[in-house]
Amino acid sequence: MEEALTLGSLVWDKKTIREWQDVLNSKIWELEEFEEQAFQPLLLSYYDLAPVVKRCLLYCAIFPKDYKLKKYRLIELWMSQNFVISNKNKNKRRIGQDCFESLAMRSFLQDFERDEFGDIVMCKMHDIVHDFVQFLTQKECKIVEGNEKMEVLGGKVRHLTLTSVPYGEFSFPASFYNCENVRTLTFFDSKLETISRDSMLQLKCLRTLRLGGNRWLKEVPKEIGGLIHLRYLDLSWSESLKEIPEAVCECINLQTLDLRKCMGLEKLPKAMGKLINLKHLCVWGCSRLRYLPKGIGSLKRLQSLNWFIICVGEDVEAMKLGDLGSMNQLQGSLWIRGLGEKDDDASEIEKAQLGKKEHLSRIGVDFQGGLQRKGESEIVKAIQPHPNLEYLGIWRCHILTAESLYWINSLHNLRRVSLYDWEFCEVLPPLGKLPSLESLEIQRMKKVKKVEVDFLAREEEEEVSETKILFSKLKRLSFAGLENWEEWEGITKVDSSEITIMPRLSELTILRCPKLKALPGFLYKIAALQTLTILDCDILAREYEKGVGKEWHNISHIQNLTIC
Repeated sequence: MEEALTLGSLVWDKKTIREWQDVLNSKIWELEEFEEQAFQPLLLSYYDLAPVVKRCLLYCAIFPKDYKLKKYRLIELWMSQNFVISNKNKNKRRIGQDCFESLAMRSFLQDFERDEFGDIVMCKMHDIVHDFVQFLTQKECKIVEGNEKMEVLGGKVRHLTLTSVPYGEFSFPASFYNCENVRTLTFFDSKLETISRDSMLQLKCLRTLRLGGNRWLKEVPKEIGGLIHLRYLDLSWSESLKEIPEAVCECINLQTLDLRKCMGLEKLPKAMGKLINLKHLCVWGCSRLRYLPKGIGSLKRLQSLNWFIICVGEDVEAMKLGDLGSMNQLQGSLWIRGLGEKDDDASEIEKAQLGKKEHLSRIGVDFQGGLQRKGESEIVKAIQPHPNLEYLGIWRCHILTAESLYWINSLHNLRRVSLYDWEFCEVLPPLGKLPSLESLEIQRMKKVKKVEVDFLAREEEEEVSETKILFSKLKRLSFAGLENWEEWEGITKVDSSEITIMPRLSELTILRCPKLKALPGFLYKIAALQTLTILDCDILAREYEKGVGKEWHNISHIQNLTIC
């Protein structure tokens, strides 16, 4: 029965005598007994997959063994090959997510790494699964090591992976006469500086080109403009790359352009408005970029723009922050860098209409470092994101008080908050009533001397007593670099026995707070607290020193303690 099922699955879509002969000559019939036993459950699971999920699984044969697969990137690669097609009820990304979950559920993917909220961000394929998918795709997928003699490509090879390519210009040898059929070309652990122009001209059907992860890459040849079918271009972590040719803008079917951590990149092509099908532009970590080209503002299909750089000075070629206002399909993460330098930043961020971008789950704003400037309170007021937001980061803000952050308590889905380097702020914002907050990081608040009860909630007695539970879902709390922090208050003006504070807190970290004298009493009562870390906090370290500190008895029950 199993043999019949295997044979039927192998030949069901074969239409010619040649294809049936390929099945007859397949090495599957030569597998030794132990290999048959290893592959048998995989075959059964594989044949039970939906066709779209099968295609997505087999595409994973392009990766070397033990390679860590990033979930979001894998889904974008599937989309670049048109494996997932949207329907009336779901878009392509959601269908790709379903395919990933199906493969994970059946253990084709495993060794999951998760973010702080438990969502899968990374995974691997087991060696036997990797052998299995490579066996099934041996005619379509090839992995060739740079030190191997390159063999003649068969006419059916569609996805080519090259590893350990040596330093210098890469060229296909003459034996690679079927390059025009390749749809995926990806490099791993390689040192190429560029691809030869002749080689680029051969890749007429290429949909996916991955040159990323190669700090030696210095040039992308202008012949890339001839790759009219290209949908996915990964140049990430190319530290030596200073510019991208204008010819990239001729790739009008390009959907994903990944430029993460191209730290030498100084500018983007001016004509990026031509990339009318671009959906994902990733420029996070491109620290030398002065601005984004104005044409990006006209890309109506753009769904992710993870870094927005505000241009210092005036430049007619620069995209303005207000241009985000018409880009209502933005989703995922958006980090705005360089706020506070221009007089019109408040009005520009109002025009950006962050409050209408319901699909953005993460927003970060990073103010320009330096002296305190006027107008930052107005900028903070104008940020006011959509209530669907899950992460909020505000860095290097110079406001004196947190009153302009009044809107934060309307973000009922907010799961993580990061406040970093508020150099002039003396009072922390009230965050205790955020119903979904799980992780809170507060760093480098040099002017804060007291974390007052307002941090838990405004101390109007009636309001606090009605709340009952403050920081109801908070699991992780971190303070770092509060150099002048001396006191941490709990509830004082109401009957604290009626109020529960941080009942789910499992991890508390306090770093470089040398003047803090004591922890608030409510922390001692938190049964969920399993990890307490106190580093570079001189007074606390003495007060809570194991066995001898005056307050040791209040924390001795905590399972994981680190006090230095």
